[in-house]
Amino acid sequence: MKKIILFLVLFVVSVNAQIKFDDYFVDKTLRFDFYHTGDRTSETISYDKMIEEGVWSGSKKNLLDKLQYGHYLVKVVNPDDNQEIYSRGFSTLYQEWQTTEESKNIVRSMSGSVRFPFPKNKVLVEIYRRDRKNIFQKLFKREIDSSSYFIIKEKVKPFASFKVHYSGEPSEKLDIVFIPEGYTKEEMTKFKDDCLRFAGYLFSYSPFKENEAKINVWGVEAPSSESETDIPGKGIWKQTILNSGFYTFDSERYLMTSDYHTVKDVAANAPYDQIFIIANTKKYGGGAIYNFYSMTSAYDARANQIFVHEFAHGLAGLADEYGNDNTYQDMYPTDVEPWEPNLTTMVNFESKWKNLIEEGTPIPTPSEEKYKSKIGVFEGGGYVAKGVYRPTHNSIMNSFTSNEFNLVCKQVLEKVINFYAE
Repeated sequence: MKKIILFLVLFVVSVNAQIKFDDYFVDKTLRFDFYHTGDRTSETISYDKMIEEGVWSGSKKNLLDKLQYGHYLVKVVNPDDNQEIYSRGFSTLYQEWQTTEESKNIVRSMSGSVRFPFPKNKVLVEIYRRDRKNIFQKLFKREIDSSSYFIIKEKVKPFASFKVHYSGEPSEKLDIVFIPEGYTKEEMTKFKDDCLRFAGYLFSYSPFKENEAKINVWGVEAPSSESETDIPGKGIWKQTILNSGFYTFDSERYLMTSDYHTVKDVAANAPYDQIFIIANTKKYGGGAIYNFYSMTSAYDARANQIFVHEFAHGLAGLADEYGNDNTYQDMYPTDVEPWEPNLTTMVNFESKWKNLIEEGTPIPTPSEEKYKSKIGVFEGGGYVAKGVYRPTHNSIMNSFTSNEFNLVCKQVLEKVINFYAE
């Protein structure tokens, strides 16, 4: 027991240690592109390229990841003393694909990318992935030299950017960039109007409206050759800048793109912590992955709800609280506590929202009328009906019959906003 307590103390000290930005970094951004390759049970990460981008818009205070969310973790390490000087958790489309039926039968490659402050000297870049027990295991390590002339200096896809909502210095705010998909050059005014509309959606929901002064929103004028986006199941194909489409993983409503490097090329025209893609379509759909990107259709009647639901995935790693979706297989093993903060398998419920449950509320919590407005432990979530539990009977992370986040999700979202804006 003493060893466990000591380990936890050392872990907390390590996570909360303050790294001084100016000791290790200059005020620029280094992007590190790579590829995931493998099948259901394998993954190899291969280096692609490095790109120098604009000023560092992320936090200069919270350089180490204290949230501990995401299926992956990138670390930047000073090789002289093995000091971790930057880290962030993230998830990927590749990891999701590995839970589909297709991954059992073929090998695929998908693009990946991470960004961090531009190092003054040589550093090690390490990428970790959680194993089945949710323990991070090292997948990749590479030494990089920030003085290398192979670091790309030009802006790969230069476009104009604009302010949608500005609260202050990017390194002290949560910065969201809206990028367009399927808007032609002639439709850029329409896209700008949509950016204002979606920012309005964001600030109409708690806890975003209470934290409006901590958030910047930007837009990038990146036109496509054609309007709208691909609908493969209907034989519709469009020439768009981000190559997105419905039917991702053969789920009709799942609107995503696997061309992540292009997404990053376009987003690089503005300061950002989070990327949100607005697709010029009326068809219902969207998707989001933690610290990857979020996406939704612009003109569905429920665009406001889809937007905040997807953004909660991308910003804070909040999981879907509904069950009965056959797209994924074994995404949440019931013998391991999920890292997602709004799901539990009861393996380590102490680490979740147990402190918010009123005395007398049964655990698990039955779906009876007297408990429907309470925080509890309701079975069904993470795409399965049994063995995974959610905090409330209903919320916007469960279904659109609710139009608000539950208290557990609100607290997580506020914690993440503050992480960027401290």
